[in-house]
Amino acid sequence: MIDLNDYYYFVHVVEKRGFTPAAQALNMPKSRLSRHVAKLEERLETKLIQRTSRQFNVTESGKLFYQHARALLDEMEAAEAAIQSQKSALNGRVNISCSVGIAQFAIKDLLIDFLVKHPKIEVMQQVTNQNIDLISSGIDLAIRGHLDTLPDSSIIQRHLTTVSWQLFASPAYLAQSVVPESPYDLFKKKSLKVGWQPATSHWTLENTEGLKTTVPINPQYCSDDMGTLKQAAIEGLGIVSLPAYVCRQEIDTGALVRVLPDWVSGKAQLSLMMPSRKGQPISVRVLADYLLENLDEKIGDT
Repeated sequence: MIDLNDYYYFVHVVEKRGFTPAAQALNMPKSRLSRHVAKLEERLETKLIQRTSRQFNVTESGKLFYQHARALLDEMEAAEAAIQSQKSALNGRVNISCSVGIAQFAIKDLLIDFLVKHPKIEVMQQVTNQNIDLISSGIDLAIRGHLDTLPDSSIIQRHLTTVSWQLFASPAYLAQSVVPESPYDLFKKKSLKVGWQPATSHWTLENTEGLKTTVPINPQYCSDDMGTLKQAAIEGLGIVSLPAYVCRQEIDTGALVRVLPDWVSGKAQLSLMMPSRKGQPISVRVLADYLLENLDEKIGDT
């Protein structure tokens, strides 16, 4: 198997006219350089350098190999320089799709920061809570939240982060009656629910010890808009289950407090979906990498 490190070190030894000066220039042990050149000679079954304690000579085969190795390294450096130059002036359009909650609370600041860094890239953001077909809709990237594993398909799936859902309420609402100390204390409390269809009106809770329980609820207000539900909770309309990152600011200011802090009401996975790796514009790949590198720190469980 070809090891390009062998080529790199061999070229340096030839150009520095010896193992000692090459090792000094590369700030590495001379023995390591020697091993790389020896491995290269073994693979080629050809002596490339004649070396003794007093002299250093490149063989005719070594000179021929050096010409090709040097050309290869030059091409590699040119390729890297071309990409670096392209990155400094990235352009193109990226079509991205996500839910309302993710748009409002998860990636808003990240997308703005990305566009500031790459002013020639255009981002077209589709915000919908519907599960759309990426290919027929012309979507390059989609962020989807899911509790279970997504079905296998031709769509590329990359894990972004794990997010806990928690229960929140305003201090004023909790002051109206006994503060819940167990899931069973939630039965008679007012509730707010994500999703406008109330058919599955319950919370499945899990505590820090792994104990699970299901609590039926009768929500007064159901909505697809997490921001509206959060505001309703702040106004004292009841207890709401939301992703932890949605309410971080309100927790810090005291506008909301956690209900049953030893329990979570779900753990959702966020995944980045892409139609294909082949032929992707660099603008799409760069935004995908940016989200993969930054979203977990921004909103993930800590």
